[in-house]
Amino acid sequence: MTHHLSEASLVSLNIGKPVAVAHGSKEVITGIFKQPSELPHLLTFTGLQGDGQGDLVNHGGPDKAVCVYFEKRYSYWQGQLKKPLEYGAFGENFTLSNWTEDDLCIGDIVQAGDVILQVSQPRQPCFKLGIRHQKPELPGYVQRNGYTGFYFRVLQEGSIKAGTVFALTHKHPARKSITEANRVMYLDKEDIKGIRELLGVQELAASWQAQLGSRLEKLMQEEQGG
Repeated sequence: MTHHLSEASLVSLNIGKPVAVAHGSKEVITGIFKQPSELPHLLTFTGLQGDGQGDLVNHGGPDKAVCVYFEKRYSYWQGQLKKPLEYGAFGENFTLSNWTEDDLCIGDIVQAGDVILQVSQPRQPCFKLGIRHQKPELPGYVQRNGYTGFYFRVLQEGSIKAGTVFALTHKHPARKSITEANRVMYLDKEDIKGIRELLGVQELAASWQAQLGSRLEKLMQEEQGG
């Protein structure tokens, strides 16, 4: 295994309190407008102190304590959106160097200073990403190309700040990458074997377990002509 992929660096730590934005004729509350912070922040089991989400049903909670995006994806999106993007532009708390969706797997454990984190699920891009960039089609596009980023759950709380080195300390034996999880969820939705294998990873976030579990049930019934 090449050594260079065992570490990454926290290029930017981004936080933002929820704000109201116009969405058609309605207002929605969103925490997607994140700004880089140079200060150390306490990271708890439910997220970063000083950060907030607008929709606590679909965001936040232990499986989604920290939203992460990859620095390596920024040049691609700058080309697509034809504008410069600042870190935090994807509503992420952590912008990480070096890695992409291909390098990290569900259940992998990462140490960052005192903090210990675990990869729980890919990020599901929601319509608010479209609002942020005035491109309603963006979330669907992100789903299809798989440049989603992901969520960490927190195994050990502590203080964290920009510049911290992230070390991959435990590789989950199943090796189901974020890319593979996205493939099963969004692209090859009837891949029974793929769904089964992903569900075999107990560290997969509860909401993904539930969603894929019920999809599998339906596919099995259809196979049996149910």
